[in-house]
Amino acid sequence: MEAVLSDVVAPEDLKKFEKKYNNELLKGAVSKETKFEYAWCLIRSKYTEDIKMGVVLLEELVQKSSKDDSRDFLFYLAVANYRLKVSHVSKADMKLVSTVTWFVRTSDVLIVRTERRWVSSLLFLFSPQEYEKALKYIRTLLRNEPGNKQALELEKLIDKALKKDGLVGMAIVGGIGLGVAGLAGLIGLAVSKGAAKS
Repeated sequence: MEAVLSDVVAPEDLKKFEKKYNNELLKGAVSKETKFEYAWCLIRSKYTEDIKMGVVLLEELVQKSSKDDSRDFLFYLAVANYRLKVSHVSKADMKLVSTVTWFVRTSDVLIVRTERRWVSSLLFLFSPQEYEKALKYIRTLLRNEPGNKQALELEKLIDKALKKDGLVGMAIVGGIGLGVAGLAGLIGLAVSKGAAKS
C-alpha cells in the first residue's frame, strides 16, 4: 500500500495523458477512460496543484458513475486526499515548526508576537481535513465492497496518520501554550522585581 501512496508519475506519462485529454476536450467530449487515466497521473504528481486537479476530475467521474463503476474513482480519491495532506508538510514547514519551538524557548517578547502569527499557519498545517476526506471516500467504497482488502488497508493507514497528525498538532499547540505561559511568568517576575527596587 505504501507503494501506491508514494508512487510518483513519470513526467513523460503525465504529458502523454494530458495531451490525450486535451485532444479529446478540443473535439468536444472526453471519454471516461481518458479522464480517469489523466486524473490517475495527476494524483501521482509531486505537485499539489496537479493532485488537486486530479481530485476534481475524479469527483466528476464519481458523480456521473454507477455504484459499481465508482470503485476505482473512490479509491484514488482517497489516495489523492492522503497525498494532499502529506504534501502540505514539506521540509520548509518542518523548519517552521522547529523555529517556532525554538523562539518560544528564548522567551523574547518580540519573538512571541511573531510566533502568534505563525500559530494559525501551524493549526492549518495540522488540520485533518484531507485525511477526513480520504476516510469519507474510502468508507464509501467499503460500504459498497466491505471485503475489499486494498481499501481496508488504506483505511487503516489513513486512520493511523490522522491520529498521529492530531497528536503532533496538539503537542505543538501545547508547547506553544507552555512557552507563552513561561514567558508571561518571566515578565511578571521581572516586573515584580522592578517594582520591588523602586
